[in-house]
Amino acid sequence: MTSESQEHDGASVPVEDEVGVVAEETQKAVKGKKKGSFWKELPVLIVIALAFALVIKTFVVQAFYIPSESMENTLLVNDQILVNKLVYRVRDIERGDVVVFSGVDSWDEKVQVEEPSNPVAGFFHWVGTMFGVVPSERDYVKRVIGVPGDTVKCCDAQGRVTVNGVPLDEKGYLYPGDVPSYKFFETKVPPGRLWVMGDHRSVSYDSRLHMNNPGGGSIPIDKVIGRAFVVMWPFSRAAVIPIPDTFGQPALKAASAVGGAAPLVAGFAGAVPVVLWRRRRLSRHTVAARPVP
Repeated sequence: MTSESQEHDGASVPVEDEVGVVAEETQKAVKGKKKGSFWKELPVLIVIALAFALVIKTFVVQAFYIPSESMENTLLVNDQILVNKLVYRVRDIERGDVVVFSGVDSWDEKVQVEEPSNPVAGFFHWVGTMFGVVPSERDYVKRVIGVPGDTVKCCDAQGRVTVNGVPLDEKGYLYPGDVPSYKFFETKVPPGRLWVMGDHRSVSYDSRLHMNNPGGGSIPIDKVIGRAFVVMWPFSRAAVIPIPDTFGQPALKAASAVGGAAPLVAGFAGAVPVVLWRRRRLSRHTVAARPVP
C-alpha cells in the first residue's frame, strides 16, 4: 500500500510526515508564544492582585501580626489575625471587643520608627505589613474595657475590675496567674475615647500606664482600625475571637442603655419648659386678641 508523497530538495517525503512536522512546529510556536505571553502578563497580574489586596485591606479586612505577649493567652506571639474594618460602620464599639488601633498621635508620639532606606526593602516591608507577616510598629491590639461615659475602677473588695460599679469576671481570658490589675486606678472615659487593657495584665503596656498622657490613658475612637475577629495562623490555633460573657451582664447592658438614653432624656427635659412657656405665651396673645362683647 503506497502513500502520497511530495518532492523536497530532490527527495520524496510522505505527505503524512510533512503534515506531522508542520503540526509539531505549530505546537512549538504556540507554546513559545504562550510562554512569552505569560511572562509579559505576569507583572500586570501582580499589579492587579496588589491593587485588589490594597482595596480589601483599606476598606474590608486586614491581616495583622502579633509581635508581643500583651494579649496572651488570647493571642500569642507570631499569631496572625484578621481585623474587620466594616463592623463599626454598622454597630458601635462594645466592651469586650479586641480592637487594633493606631498609636499615632495617641500613645507613641515619642516613638521614632525607622523606615527602610532601600526602596526595594521598603516595598517588601509594605507588602509584608499588608498581608500580616511583618509587624506594624505603630499599631496596637488590646481589649476594650470601657466605652465613653464609663467609670472604670480597680479594684473592688474581691480584687476585680469594675465598670460603672459592675464587677467583671475575667478568669476566662486573663493570662493564667495574673490578677486583674497590679495597679490601682479609677477613671471616667471621656467622650469619643476608649479604655483598653491587654489580657496579659502583668506585661501589657495599656491604658493604665498612659494615665499621664492626654486623654488620661484612653485612646481616640477614630484611631480604631477594626475588630480582631479570628486567628488565621497558625492553623493549629485557628479560631474565632469571641466577646466574653461577662460583658453581656444585664447590669452592664442597663448601664449602657441609660448612658445612651441620657442625651435624649436631657433633650426632652430641656424641651418641656420651652414648650410650656410657648403655650402660655400663645394663650395670652389669644386672650388679648378676643373682641370685647
